[in-house]
Amino acid sequence: MHHRVSLTTKRNNMMKKTKIAAAQLTPVFLNKEKTVEKACEAIIEAGNNGAKVIVFPEAFISGYPDWVWLIPNSKGAELNALYIDLVENAVTIPDNSTNKLCEAAKQSGVSVVMGMHERNSETSGTSLYNSILFINDQGEITGKHRKLMPTGGERLIWAHGDGTTFKSYDTVAGKIAGLICWENFMPLARNAVYETGAQILAAPTWDKSPNWLQSMQHNAREGGLFVVSTCMALRKNDIPDEYDFKNLYPEGREWINTGNSCIIDPKGQIIAGPLEAEEGIIYADIDLNTITEAKRMFDVVGHYARPDVFNFSVNNNQ
Repeated sequence: MHHRVSLTTKRNNMMKKTKIAAAQLTPVFLNKEKTVEKACEAIIEAGNNGAKVIVFPEAFISGYPDWVWLIPNSKGAELNALYIDLVENAVTIPDNSTNKLCEAAKQSGVSVVMGMHERNSETSGTSLYNSILFINDQGEITGKHRKLMPTGGERLIWAHGDGTTFKSYDTVAGKIAGLICWENFMPLARNAVYETGAQILAAPTWDKSPNWLQSMQHNAREGGLFVVSTCMALRKNDIPDEYDFKNLYPEGREWINTGNSCIIDPKGQIIAGPLEAEEGIIYADIDLNTITEAKRMFDVVGHYARPDVFNFSVNNNQ
C-alpha cells in the first residue's frame, strides 16, 4: 500500500526550508559609522545570496574590548581614554545607526541579529550593556537582549542585563532568540530561551575554543534548535596603532581571534563552518522539520519538562 503525501503537506514542508547566515566579519575598530556601513553591506550580500536571517558577532559595533584582559585596573588614565572612545562609538536604540541597519534589513528582506555596545539611554547614557538587537525583514526593531553576566574583566565595561529580555521573535526562517557568549553556559538562561519556543538560537560570542563548539553542539541537541555561533575575526593589525594596548600582545601574534563561527542543527551536527582565521559569511539551508524530528524523543520544555517535579520562573518585573 502506497502512502500518498498531499500537496498541502508538501507545500507546508517547503515553507519550513530556508537559509540562514553567520557573519564572521571584522569591525572597523571603535568606529561606529564605518562598522555600520560594513554591516549594511553584509546584510545586503546575505539577502542577495538567499538568506532570511543573518547573525553578527558579539559587540560587533564597534569591536570587542579585548584590553580588559591586558590592562590592569590600576591604569586608570588609559582605561578612561578607551572607555570614552567605546561609549562614543556605542549605540543608542534607536539612533542613526539602527536606522541604517533597519533600512538594509528592509531592502534585503533579511532579519538581523546584531551584537553591539548599547548605551543605557533610559538613564545616564554613559553606562554600557553588551546587547543584541533584533530587526525583522520589514526593517522594524522587534526587541533587544542585554547580556546578563559579563565574564571576568568584562565586568569593568558592561552593566548586568535583567530577565525582561528573554524573548523570541518571528522570522521567515523560524522563531529566533539570543544568548550572548557565556550566557550560553547558564542552564537556567537556556531554559528561559527554550520556553519562548525558539527554533533558532543566535549565539554571538568572543569564544572560539574547541570546548565552546562542543558546548554549542550540546545546546543545539538539548534545546532541539538550530544554533548560530558567530564570532568576529580580529587581527592585531585591525587595531589602530593609536591604541597602545595592542603592543601588549606577544611579538609576532597575527590573530587575536580566529572566529570559528558555525551553524549547528538540532541533532548537534555542524552544518556550516567552522570558519577559521578569515572573514566571511557562512550559510546553511535549514529545515524546521528537523526540530520536530529531534523533539520526538526529547523535548526539554515539552514532554520531558516534568512541571510536576520542577518549578521554573524568570523574574521579569524589573
